[in-house]
Amino acid sequence: MAVPVKPAATSGPAAVAAEPRLVTVPDFLAAKARGTRLTMLTAYDYTMARLLDDAGVDSLLVGDSLGMVVQGLPDSLAVTMDEMVYHTRLVARGVRRSLLVADMPFLSYQVSPEQAVANAGRLIKEGGAHAVKLEGGARSAAAIAAITAADIPLIGHIGLTPQSVRRLGGFKVQRDADKLLEDARAVEAAGAFAVVVECVPSDVAARITAALKVPTIGIGAGPHCDGQVLVTPDLLGLFDELRPRFVKQYADLGAEVRRAAQAYCREVREGTFPAAEHSFR
Repeated sequence: MAVPVKPAATSGPAAVAAEPRLVTVPDFLAAKARGTRLTMLTAYDYTMARLLDDAGVDSLLVGDSLGMVVQGLPDSLAVTMDEMVYHTRLVARGVRRSLLVADMPFLSYQVSPEQAVANAGRLIKEGGAHAVKLEGGARSAAAIAAITAADIPLIGHIGLTPQSVRRLGGFKVQRDADKLLEDARAVEAAGAFAVVVECVPSDVAARITAALKVPTIGIGAGPHCDGQVLVTPDLLGLFDELRPRFVKQYADLGAEVRRAAQAYCREVREGTFPAAEHSFR
């Protein structure tokens, strides 16, 4: 999404490169009206956040997927609010431009609307997020309405909801078109400014996208959504324990990391590193 940047000053202290303008919630809504596709990637730390933000990604998602790709767990169910606040804070330090969205982890919003507002507020106040995301359609409408009534921007998430993995019996494509459309409309009516649609047939995602005024962000939902999101370690080839069909690997950094570490070990063992240029006199 092309977001205008402030013109750089030609003299004085402000002549240092101007900060780009942050992508905002209204920008997301306007993108759908213009037909501009939105981009979203996950981030879990400062270094990756800076790289992705500099690359022009519209939104960075601190996903509870960190349970799998950072913590090495089989799913996201054990991720805590404290962990989400911590990782969101790290990513926030690296953001200059991207809209920063933080996932609400399992059992941080299901108990009551009051609990949902309190935990969403933590992600904004303590973590520095610009918006939050939670899973579930009609069943989560009360929590969504409470959070958005507190002026906290929120993205919904329907289709395959990873926090429901035990009930679903695994990470499976969701095909009940009528139920998915009902969930999407319930999330929008409750106040969400966008909806993630995960692992549904592309024709169903197209129906959902056409039915909503807010943008849809697809992951495993085909090309007809208003934007796309991927888990960054999947995109970069850094995580190979689970490879969903919908992932396109844009780089194989895992192989590069192994190659670099092997070269380092070899040079240390051979005594060629550190050399004179790496030493002090």
